[in-house]
Amino acid sequence: MRLHKSTIANLLRMRLVLASAALLALPVGLASADHHEGPLAGKNIAFLVGEGVQDAEALVPMGYVVSRGAKVTVIGSEPGLVTPYNSDMQVYVQKAIGDVSPEDFDGLVIPGGRSPANLRQHEAIVAFTRSMTESGKPVAAICHGPQLLVTAGVLEGKRATCFAGMADELREAGVNYTDAAMIRDANIITSRLPKDLPAFCAAFERALLE
Repeated sequence: MRLHKSTIANLLRMRLVLASAALLALPVGLASADHHEGPLAGKNIAFLVGEGVQDAEALVPMGYVVSRGAKVTVIGSEPGLVTPYNSDMQVYVQKAIGDVSPEDFDGLVIPGGRSPANLRQHEAIVAFTRSMTESGKPVAAICHGPQLLVTAGVLEGKRATCFAGMADELREAGVNYTDAAMIRDANIITSRLPKDLPAFCAAFERALLE
């Protein structure tokens, strides 16, 4: 039996997501772990996640940093389960934005999908994103993730990339948009799509170790 290319791509994506969730040593959708070995040991990474997140863009970076020894804390508008727009998996938001502080974290990841558009409606989340970015700590946003950075007002004059469909939004915000797998400008790391996750994760790790 021959499989269509799109079917193969979907199977590979699901395999990536499941493998990343397995790295968390918890059921799929419950993203929390506290490892103590690896190059990122002692690092606490915040993931900003909301309803409609893209599953691979959330779970693959989570699995990556946890496998390298970091602790992940998933934050959002309120605690509870959120569902990706592209699968039936669920991601557990552990803490509400009002219960955390930028000082608690060493870096921030903003997955894409429809989540960023929902999250940027909350001023506290926008303020948290702005504070993390202005602190100089690594901030990594993929796909539609840069929407939060635009709303926070931290991308003007910067080089960045994103999902091609929102490139005009970046340009209108005064961003030097570049179509590339990964762009790093100072402490801000951006990527376009799930296929860019290897470069995205590796760049984020390098930034955390500097």
